[in-house]
Amino acid sequence: MKIEQIYTGCLAEAAYYIESKGEAAIIDPLRETTPYISRAERNGAKIKYILETHFHADFVSGHLDLAKKTGAKIVFGPTAAPAYDAYIAKDGEVLKLGDVYIKVLHTPGHTMESTTYLLIDEDGKDHAIFTGDTLFIGDVGRPDLVQKVKAEITPQILAGYLYDSLRNKIMPLSDDVIVYPGHGAGSACGKSLSKETVDTLGHQKAVNYALRADMTKDEFIKAVTEGLVEPPQYFPQNVLMNIKGYESIENVIARGNQPLGINEFRAIWEATEALVLDTRSKEAFAAEHIPGSVFIGLDDAFAPWAGTLIVDLKQPILLITDEGREEEAVIRLSRVGYDNTKGYLKGGLPAWKTAGGPTDKIEEITAEGFAAKFNNGKERMNLLDVRRKSEYDTEHLLGAENFPLDFINQNMSMIDRNKKYYVHCAGGYRSVIAISILKARGYHNLVNIRGGYKALSATDLKRSAYKKQVTEL
Repeated sequence: MKIEQIYTGCLAEAAYYIESKGEAAIIDPLRETTPYISRAERNGAKIKYILETHFHADFVSGHLDLAKKTGAKIVFGPTAAPAYDAYIAKDGEVLKLGDVYIKVLHTPGHTMESTTYLLIDEDGKDHAIFTGDTLFIGDVGRPDLVQKVKAEITPQILAGYLYDSLRNKIMPLSDDVIVYPGHGAGSACGKSLSKETVDTLGHQKAVNYALRADMTKDEFIKAVTEGLVEPPQYFPQNVLMNIKGYESIENVIARGNQPLGINEFRAIWEATEALVLDTRSKEAFAAEHIPGSVFIGLDDAFAPWAGTLIVDLKQPILLITDEGREEEAVIRLSRVGYDNTKGYLKGGLPAWKTAGGPTDKIEEITAEGFAAKFNNGKERMNLLDVRRKSEYDTEHLLGAENFPLDFINQNMSMIDRNKKYYVHCAGGYRSVIAISILKARGYHNLVNIRGGYKALSATDLKRSAYKKQVTEL
């Protein structure tokens, strides 16, 4: 028996490859199929099942293309009603895979169809559970996402189901059963996920707040529903794509991964009102970029931020990338449902400049430079902190205005075009995104603080490094 966790850091998502005696099962695959097919071919195995733990909100699953290419059966748990051919398993049903078995445990709570798959080894012993978004390491799945699709299913209703699922289906299992969750830290599908992506059930019973043995249902419902922030806007749209189906990834790549000359690039930009998305490094974008383009760099949480900030999944997109990373950008956009990439600028920014195209840059200052200006006292320092509210509430510079990047589209009217703002995040990635969006909307009096809050904390502005204590501006 072979188990492999295939973890994608950008989405904090874990897919799984399970193999026994020449048969393989894939759990919760991402959109591109190559990683799974190549593993099976390398091992001389045939993919028999594609097991979906639920209709995902934070990414578009690759089950449809993978099934077409391999002939594998798509499996969902009870109550799932996809608009395509799939096997809807019964609660307690056992699927045979080589010399091992996979038992279907219906565990509603994160969603109504949420299912945990229990792997039983060659000796008939419970070996591992693949919990999807039902149980994470250190947390459980948030119960408020279904309401974005079906308003009548409240978070409180789902939290009650989740309480029962955990206590009736998962907690009675042996302490030595291994827990393989669907996500790790950084996912918006839970509140406080651990950086660890595997654990034993016994240890989770001891340390996971949601598995406390003496917790009442009312206590559980309150614990898992309080403090939830609004989920990223693309979540409901991804759910619908996973339910209804979507275009083949090959078509998406073929359309998006095509080089465009300057004239063609400009023509498409004008005719379609496309978003010009620059995926290079934050340093390269800040130094020089095409006016009106928006930065979301590939070398960080690219797909989640694209999903959070680009409000229309059908938005035409034109790419500016580093050479050789064009297809990567197309694929990573498609993982969260953006299938309308129209191509990329051949030759990138150098070609644009050679053709006489105008460029812009972001004004920047070092943390030390900002501290010097502040300590000089001659300039009013309007400071925008674009970190999440939870980060801001933990520690921030007193006088800084919290302007979370997550909600920049809703809160843009808060910005006074006549004021000069210094902008920071934690390390510099999000602040460049925020400034690029604001500049594209006509706000230009902005200065990026390089290195963000981490760098500011090392200057003489920072009088205390203790949690919840602040520095006065």
